[in-house]
Amino acid sequence: MLAAPKELFIEPSCEHSATKKSACNRPTPGATSGGCAFEGAQISLFPFAEAAHIVHSPATCLGASWETRQTRTTYSGRDMTQMGLCTQIDENDVIFGGEKKLATTIDEAIKIFAPKAVFVYSTCVTALIGDDIDAVCKAKRAEYDIPVVPVHTPGFVGSKNFGSRLAGEAVLNDLIGTLEPTDIKPYEINLLGEYNVTGDMERYKSILEEIGITIRATLSGDGRIDSIRSAHRAKLNVLVCAQSLITLARKMRERYGIPFVSVSFYGKRDTSNAIRTIAAAFNDAKLLDKTEKVIAKYEAICDKKLAPIKAKLQGKKAILNTGGNKAWSFASALQDIGIEVVATAIGKSTLEDQAKAREYLGKSGVLMKKPAEEQAKLLKETKADILLAGGRSLYTALKNNVAFADVNQEKKVSYGGYDGLIAFANDVLAALENPVFKIANLKAPWRV
Repeated sequence: MLAAPKELFIEPSCEHSATKKSACNRPTPGATSGGCAFEGAQISLFPFAEAAHIVHSPATCLGASWETRQTRTTYSGRDMTQMGLCTQIDENDVIFGGEKKLATTIDEAIKIFAPKAVFVYSTCVTALIGDDIDAVCKAKRAEYDIPVVPVHTPGFVGSKNFGSRLAGEAVLNDLIGTLEPTDIKPYEINLLGEYNVTGDMERYKSILEEIGITIRATLSGDGRIDSIRSAHRAKLNVLVCAQSLITLARKMRERYGIPFVSVSFYGKRDTSNAIRTIAAAFNDAKLLDKTEKVIAKYEAICDKKLAPIKAKLQGKKAILNTGGNKAWSFASALQDIGIEVVATAIGKSTLEDQAKAREYLGKSGVLMKKPAEEQAKLLKETKADILLAGGRSLYTALKNNVAFADVNQEKKVSYGGYDGLIAFANDVLAALENPVFKIANLKAPWRV
């Protein structure tokens, strides 16, 4: 069963919870346009490609549940995140209930796709009409002897960030701890909040393995159901730029005694710090010595590749408009390639993220609370050379004749780890050298 919402709104592991009269994830009327709880749960769980994902909703509630992000998977079977499974609740179901339709949909999904597990997402309509998805999932779990996981995420309960927390709650209650592994290794970690967007995880996974650190499970980039079921046997939980799953990390510490650390793999400095932090958690002198040698090797390679690009970027200024932890993690990456970050958006950031953003930008850097209103003005005032944001901000850059780079989850290239920083630097340089941003907003010749 879902934990009481009040309990989930207050997270003792978040430093700012006690300082606010109301929770940072409380529902806000009209906020679903910026991402609701259901969307957050989808983002968190859809990378489990070997599971069937059934959205219990009308067809209009993101019925085609596929291609939510550029999440990569090495799963060799059929990628079920591309199937778009939905119960398509209609008016008749609203009156008489949609539980029978849900049960039939689960039957069909299991018989057609033979998944390792089934996730069932409740939505606004099915939560309001009172469909008991717990009972349906419990019955089907017993019938087919596979995990059938109810995910209670009607959009009206809160933000996208809160939806990720609810997804973690569902995984903790119905998957983690339900399978004992036979191949336990000495330095095993779980990655929480790593969705392998455009292959970010692949950039640093091999480096960790070279050191001797292996990944037991991920939630949920390139994840496997059996691995997450055995995640309780890992020695360390690593939160990868994802405060939304800190509740899961805290509860796993309480229930299984697994400590957790929070890291970022964007930029050279933060990648090196992340690897050191993970290795240090095992308190093994030999492991730490090997870690430093591996870091030195990859930093040297990175510096050599970055040098000619960095020389061309010196003196450039950037404004960053992303969400959450990217307010500081991408600022770090920009500074690593020689660019001054004059402003960053903190509208969707926690207080911890805001503190880090201030640390990286210094006293003179602007922390934008309402970037949609502030970024155009700041582009002129700071004489920034490039705007890095999501696709919706492209037109702001074009109108102000400055370069633009898309660094949101819709991006096509991974920027994680050392190699990702090189790719990031190349993309930023390409944007700055692209003449289209200087000429797109010019008047037509016959209007001059």
